[in-house]
Amino acid sequence: MGYLLKSRVIDVGDFVETLRRITQGGSVVDPCLVQELIAARRRDDPLQTLTEREREVLSLMAEGRSNAGIAHRLWITEGTVEKHVRSIMARMRLPETEDDHRRVLAVLTFLESR
Repeated sequence: MGYLLKSRVIDVGDFVETLRRITQGGSVVDPCLVQELIAARRRDDPLQTLTEREREVLSLMAEGRSNAGIAHRLWITEGTVEKHVRSIMARMRLPETEDDHRRVLAVLTFLESR
């Protein structure tokens, strides 16, 4: 299986080598396409704005830990955990609504981004 951009196929020898690798069971993806996909993922990463500590807190939330459990694990107060959780919700732009549970939405977003 392979995917090359037509505009990047310049050298016939390289193209033939690519076809040989594919027919022998290999795969080829144009490096420019890979770079674009990686860059797009970075741009769309909803966790990008979180601090390292907020990511730690969110990771522990994803393990199912309570604020008290997170505080115990990170050696911080529950009040500090609550501040981090509020900050996570704000940075991830998860508004308070009667229909949604923001903590669950934050954890789902965290798990999907991994």
